[in-house]
Amino acid sequence: MNQLDALKQFTTVVADTGDFKQLAQFKPQDATTNPSLILKAVGMADYRHLLQEVVDRHRGEPLDAIMDRLLVRFGCEILSVVPGRVSTEVDARLSFDADATFTRAQHIIDLYQGEGIHVDRVLIKVAATWEGIQAAARLEKKGIHTNLTLLFAFCQAVACGQAKVQLISPFVGRIYDWYKKSAGAAWDEAANAGANDPGVLSVRRIYEHYKKFGIRTEIMGASFRNVGQIQALAGCDLLTISPELLATLAGSQADLPRVLEPAAARQLDLAPVHYDEAGFRFALNEDAMATEKLAEGIRAFCADAVKLEKLLLAA
Repeated sequence: MNQLDALKQFTTVVADTGDFKQLAQFKPQDATTNPSLILKAVGMADYRHLLQEVVDRHRGEPLDAIMDRLLVRFGCEILSVVPGRVSTEVDARLSFDADATFTRAQHIIDLYQGEGIHVDRVLIKVAATWEGIQAAARLEKKGIHTNLTLLFAFCQAVACGQAKVQLISPFVGRIYDWYKKSAGAAWDEAANAGANDPGVLSVRRIYEHYKKFGIRTEIMGASFRNVGQIQALAGCDLLTISPELLATLAGSQADLPRVLEPAAARQLDLAPVHYDEAGFRFALNEDAMATEKLAEGIRAFCADAVKLEKLLLAA
């Protein structure tokens, strides 16, 4: 049995790509996209026609509406390949507007339903700002499930659990990147690998808190830089993995044991944690890594959304 098949025994494997033609070979349960992945995909010859088709069919509609139709078109293509769910992102420029995020998410779901896709097969991706989390809480109450992304801090995870969101995506690799860059020449790769990787430690803390206190929100580790990070989180609810790392796992016959166990987490002596808005904002402010990476991530997604819009206008 290869490592990918071994991982699938206790973790739901999700493909982190907009390249749906790559999906079939790895047989993931779910797939996740974001503006950066879609931008990369429409730059490929195989997918350029999808952008043109969407523009031709909906020319004259508002630009944001055409953008959502493009994202949904990719989502529908992905859902024809994966048996589970696809994550589709709300415009990151709305990350600090709960009402606008809520409205835009409802529109995306309406588009999916117009294509015959059941609401349970879509996760609406929202940045894990305070406003994003509140919008997600409202969406969940309406039966629209959410994936809270750009999650770097424990306080973000706690607030998402309080909001009863469906799923969170803590970004392992980007946490690792920050600590490695911050340490500079003093960084010891071997000492910070595997179970000691700062991104892995962050997800493990969230996992233990959720399982200890019976929080049903799913945890999906994301943004991996190497297979060691994936191996150290075997047993996490879900892991979203790039096609390159999926191929590495599929090519290895080495053992891949389960690391994270709900029963073990339930035995831990942990104190309950709760955040109101002021407490959340202060805790996030105290975490330099999370503050910087959240802002950087939102800026990057916004920049790629603008690039996508330019492509739509030029088509």
